[in-house]
Amino acid sequence: MHATDFRKAAALCEKGRYAEAKPLLQRLIQQNPTHSETHRMLGQLLSDGGDQDAALAALITALRWNPANTHALLMAGNSVAQYHRDLPTALRFYDQALRVKPDDYLTAANAGYLLYQDGKTEQAKHYLHKALEIQPNYANALFTMGLVNEREGDFQAAFTHFSGVLKAPKNHETLYQNAIKQAFESADKVIQRAEASALVAQYTHQLTTQGGTEVETAVDADITTAAKIEFAENYQRAVHVVRYKPNYPAVQHLIMHELVHLQFVIEARQAKANQLFTATQQHRAAFAKNLESTRQKLRQQNVADANITNYFNALFDGLNLQAYNTPIDLFIEQLLFDQFPALRPYQFVSIHGLIQEGIRAMTHKNVVTVWPKDILFKSKVYNLINALQFRELYGLDLLKEFQATPAELKTAQELYDEYQQYKNDRQPAEEYELLANWAEDLKLSTHFELVDEIAYRTKRTNLDNLLTSIENDPFDLDSTDPAKAREKEKFQQAHSAADTNPAVMMYMAEALRFFEKIPKEQTQKIAFEIAMLGAQGINPQGQNYRVSAMPNKLFSGYHLLAYYYVSWALSAPEILPELGLHFNKEFEAARKITSSDPPP
Repeated sequence: MHATDFRKAAALCEKGRYAEAKPLLQRLIQQNPTHSETHRMLGQLLSDGGDQDAALAALITALRWNPANTHALLMAGNSVAQYHRDLPTALRFYDQALRVKPDDYLTAANAGYLLYQDGKTEQAKHYLHKALEIQPNYANALFTMGLVNEREGDFQAAFTHFSGVLKAPKNHETLYQNAIKQAFESADKVIQRAEASALVAQYTHQLTTQGGTEVETAVDADITTAAKIEFAENYQRAVHVVRYKPNYPAVQHLIMHELVHLQFVIEARQAKANQLFTATQQHRAAFAKNLESTRQKLRQQNVADANITNYFNALFDGLNLQAYNTPIDLFIEQLLFDQFPALRPYQFVSIHGLIQEGIRAMTHKNVVTVWPKDILFKSKVYNLINALQFRELYGLDLLKEFQATPAELKTAQELYDEYQQYKNDRQPAEEYELLANWAEDLKLSTHFELVDEIAYRTKRTNLDNLLTSIENDPFDLDSTDPAKAREKEKFQQAHSAADTNPAVMMYMAEALRFFEKIPKEQTQKIAFEIAMLGAQGINPQGQNYRVSAMPNKLFSGYHLLAYYYVSWALSAPEILPELGLHFNKEFEAARKITSSDPPP
């Protein structure tokens, strides 16, 4: 009967039904006056009811029958400290509880808080350190330690402890919200000291030594992003330049972020694995073509074509920026978090500000109602991925503010989970693999190309020389290379007619050799891609066309038209009349050239 009544009394106390619990506890004490925990429970009931003197008496009685009742020791200490203002006596209760139960972090944290309130900072730290040694993520102890750090003027440590509360198990909403407020306040005080400037200078020097190229930083309020790095090779300069907007909060984080971009590139180059993210006019045209229905809607609303083009360009550039930056940025922010703990207050404020920008953009009425739904989905997914990492690093959850659909959240979480598989053992240039995987999953692969940097820059060097050579000798008539001389002889024999285009014939012979080495399905894929470019118009005299399936080739207008004709002639010849290309004589002549090629 005693055990049953005791459980019933405990349940009533938990529900706040003290009037029913009190007589039951008193009856239990009459039946068994030496049961310590019954006296302890009566003491808690009396304390919650406001009768502090009777509560302390009940707790002392509980300790008389069991001096090792740690719950009674803790409550007695709290009662003496809070209601009787006798901190030395309270500490004796706390110390006894800790002797009985050395891993009692609740008692240690309580003692630390009361000592902090009493202005005894060093004593408070002793108990708080003990609590955190036992339970490192105990939110109350972390918060109190943050208050102690603030009192001492150590705002870096204060931020560490307040942000630790955000990552701790969330058991009290008020404490969580107070920790957010205190984390921002302590971070702001760290930032005001601008001590990270020395960190930036040190890291800049390190990368200059590591990469062999000087690195400079420059204020630039006119750039379109918060910060950017300009690689020396892309600007024909002797130095890399990190540009940043000075009015962004915690701007040192933005500079460090761009410097890690450089570190990744240096590492990838040393591994001969660096890649370049490129987007051509053909990519842009294909993107615009997919938005034709949107174009028609905007025209019906009397939006000028020039404005529509600018709008599409902004969408294209913005989505490509996200496709490139988001996966790489995850690795960058993790590195900054792990290797530069002094930068964390800057990182916290800076990323929070950038995510808030994303929230405003993704929930703005004009964006939600005007943007094509497919583009809004993909852009929001990339924004959600950034918020997922911010939550993991700092415990602050901003996901709900995006007003995302279940599908958007699910996709973002799946992509972020894939990043987690790379995170701990990233190899140089592996971020490009993740970038490509995500682009494929989100159907963005047709918006850009990733090209090997060495091949690209070698190609560009060779191309500059080749273009000069072609301008002076379009058909290589002055070549003394024996192989080219034989090619010239075959060419002259096959093309004596005056009504053919010699350049197209040579390009077609090249195309026939190229397509001979690949499957018909791939030939057809290339045919369709060039047809898409053809829908936007191919200038025979133009240059610098690219086809994603042949990333290392740069086409002139006639060069591309030759590949256009040959790809359809081989994959679907019945379509040729619809192309409007009258190159049948050139094609037959090119076939004669290649038919006399020696066996491979």
